[in-house]
Amino acid sequence: MEKFHSFDEIKQSLENKETDCKAIVNYYLKNIQTKAHLNAFVEVYEQSALEQAEKVDQKIQAGTAGKLAGMVMGIKDVLCYADHEVNASSKILEGFQSQFTATAVQKLIDEDAIIIGRLNCDEFGMGSSNENTVHGKVLNALDEERVPGGSSGGSAVAVQANLCTTSLGTDTGGSVRQPAAFTGLVGTKPTYSRVSRFGLIAYASSFDTIGVFSRNVKDNALVMEVIAGQDDNDSTVSRKEVPQYSQLLDFKKPAKIAYLKETIESEALQPEIKEHTLDVLNKLKEEGHQVEEVDFPLLEYVLPTYYILTTAEASSNLSRFDGVKYGYRTPNAHNLESMYKLTRSEGFGEEVKRRIMLGTFVLSASYYDAYFTKAQKVRRLIKEFTEDLLNKFDYIVMPTTPSTAFKFGEHSDDPVAMYLEDLFTVQASVSGVPAISIPNGKDNQGLPIGLQVITNSFKEAELFAFADYLTKIKEQ
Repeated sequence: MEKFHSFDEIKQSLENKETDCKAIVNYYLKNIQTKAHLNAFVEVYEQSALEQAEKVDQKIQAGTAGKLAGMVMGIKDVLCYADHEVNASSKILEGFQSQFTATAVQKLIDEDAIIIGRLNCDEFGMGSSNENTVHGKVLNALDEERVPGGSSGGSAVAVQANLCTTSLGTDTGGSVRQPAAFTGLVGTKPTYSRVSRFGLIAYASSFDTIGVFSRNVKDNALVMEVIAGQDDNDSTVSRKEVPQYSQLLDFKKPAKIAYLKETIESEALQPEIKEHTLDVLNKLKEEGHQVEEVDFPLLEYVLPTYYILTTAEASSNLSRFDGVKYGYRTPNAHNLESMYKLTRSEGFGEEVKRRIMLGTFVLSASYYDAYFTKAQKVRRLIKEFTEDLLNKFDYIVMPTTPSTAFKFGEHSDDPVAMYLEDLFTVQASVSGVPAISIPNGKDNQGLPIGLQVITNSFKEAELFAFADYLTKIKEQ
């Protein structure tokens, strides 16, 4: 069986009876085994995936199969799947088995997608390199000495290395878009509240979104239209109707496009990324679109605002992991207090502990107004500025990341340098608007470059259509 480049190819092969779902699953299982050293998968659901495949094959024969029949997917190790282990790549949830299935995962299964396993990630989604994990680092399949990006590095590499058709990741400040850029994939962060967070192990509740990795825009749009929509289990999810994104990819009208001067002129921006981004902007001008440079004076405040607020929320969310009810409990405790302290000290990794401590600090009585309250006000300013911009323009275009994939260990001793990897992705997260990263050529070392597009809330249909259009004009 040859490599499938798209879900359309899988569907065509199934319609022509050249293969069946069981054979497709076996094909991916063989690839997973062959490329096990990449460490993308934490656990492979071989038995349940083959059982699912048999059921889907029967549905196909009966003509009752869902729209994702034949799609084999991996899910990030922060998404619950009933009767399967989930531990957010952390020692503190060692051996924990979920009692229920995340809504996004259930919606995939309802449309006959086949879940093949759970994917490695930075612990509790905290990281930009997939080095902060109890399961060991994930290797970038293009250059195994380089990071795949984080926190959804395993989700990215699983699709990059052809270990599954598409995958789910989560994006809190760029954790789908940044690894998509580093691995040459399409990665989407939807509008906050577009996809239910029920069954997602929380990092920062007002930022967390479930996103999608794929090789092309159409597959990404198809998965997003399945997982989006209302859910009675999540009070924050939107009840807006979900368009059929994958059927709305025709892009015809001239667009008004903004690019942020501060991102293009950033000292952190790698020269080849700047060059490729400007090439796209010039191509858009040639195609008759209105392209304008705009000032974004708040750029320097976006990253501090993001880290103050997300660490505060993480401090609160992760307080539930204490060794009392489930997960890891220290064997070294001699009383209740030491049980709490040692369980958390031994169970959490260094980066998670760093963020909990930062969050606890900014929430403390002495500093609450100085940091947390002020960051909330700045978040409002950033959100309003971004929305005003998107009311004047259809899209904001910018690089996804300031650099291409860096080498393992390059930023390990400098957390601030690591945090700067999120410089261009956090604006959409702070504002709650949807964003997509698509491949935009390669640098001088052959490493993928990502191009990011942002649009207004709940305009995913327009975002996918424009992203698909961009991939086509780049090929001309």
